[in-house]
Amino acid sequence: MGQYNFKLPDLGEGIVESEVAALHVKVGDMVKEDQPLIDMMTDKATVEIPSPVDGKVVSISGNPGDMIAVGAVMVTFEIDGEGEAVEEKPEPEPEPEPEKMEPAVAALVQVAEPTKTAPSDKPLASPAVRRRALEQDIDLSQVPGSGPAGRISHQDLDDFIAAGGRISMPVQQKRTAVEEIPVIGIRRKIAERMELSKRTIPHYSYVEEVDVTEVEKLRQFLNDNRREDQPKLSILPFIMMATLKGMERFPECNSHYVPEHSLVRRFSGVHLGIASQTPNGLMVPVVAHAEARDIWDMAAEMMRVSSAARAGKAARGELSGSTVTITSLGKIGGIVTTPVINYPEVCIIGVNKIVPRPMVLNGTDIQIRQMMNLSSSFDHRVVDGYVAAELIQYIKGLLEQPATLFM
Repeated sequence: MGQYNFKLPDLGEGIVESEVAALHVKVGDMVKEDQPLIDMMTDKATVEIPSPVDGKVVSISGNPGDMIAVGAVMVTFEIDGEGEAVEEKPEPEPEPEPEKMEPAVAALVQVAEPTKTAPSDKPLASPAVRRRALEQDIDLSQVPGSGPAGRISHQDLDDFIAAGGRISMPVQQKRTAVEEIPVIGIRRKIAERMELSKRTIPHYSYVEEVDVTEVEKLRQFLNDNRREDQPKLSILPFIMMATLKGMERFPECNSHYVPEHSLVRRFSGVHLGIASQTPNGLMVPVVAHAEARDIWDMAAEMMRVSSAARAGKAARGELSGSTVTITSLGKIGGIVTTPVINYPEVCIIGVNKIVPRPMVLNGTDIQIRQMMNLSSSFDHRVVDGYVAAELIQYIKGLLEQPATLFM
């Protein structure tokens, strides 16, 4: 019979000591290799440590709540055989006593003392696993361990052998192909217009949050009481109504800039472009003469021209002639966007997604409100920043007091 001293293994991440969380055995118990032995708690997790050997528990060094240093003997087993081989180690040179050192040096020595528990590079495995590895001429340092602190189990050794004595890893193939895709058709037109817009227009962006709680209530009410021949309303027709009124109040935003003639062309009619994603790319179908439509007609026309664009059946006149554009990504609209102006327009209204947020009302009252950001861009050659801010604040006011949309 012999003895085997089980020492607390390195638990990783520079841990030098750990707290005993639970004991699964007691003195006198007969245990089997890999049977749960003790739970150790680190800063991040509780690690279950199994028994490294078959044997009888002779002594246990800690109780739940005790702090145990890495490398300290935790459990002593009585096992069959000779037990552990004891390595002859040279006697360490005597260290100078701290009180005989300079104070600063003594402090450094005292701080450094815990590093004496630093673990070795020896793979962590039970004697039985080591014996199997030795018999089969396997270098345990090459075997990935799945146990606590990388401890190698019999199963780990079996898996390593089954893989032909090498670490089993998925084969990653290098991809070297390069696909060249011609930019043609509508994709080329989109690229040309975006490049023209960003190259020639000095963009200025302005973002403001809008409380759309009340307009959402109105939208729901109108949908619940609509006639069968009327379309179901989304938030977009209300934003179109607010933009229409905004263009009437700030006509410099409802215009085209013509640089070759150094003039601004203002329009009395409001033709709303609705940026829409289609299978063929981004298109801007137009709701012409929005000023002559009510909200139901505006919604129906928006649905008609957008559907035609997505189906590739929109007429040329339905995809041109807009004086101001609204762009929205719907439910994936994000918090803030920086939309690119639809050349030669001077204003684009960007709609972000609606999210419920706690808001302070009347100074002290906190309520959950439906909030949405408007992220808009302007041509700074035509629209000053102050005017842009006034326009968005006016649209914000209309949406937050939706009755004013119909006055």
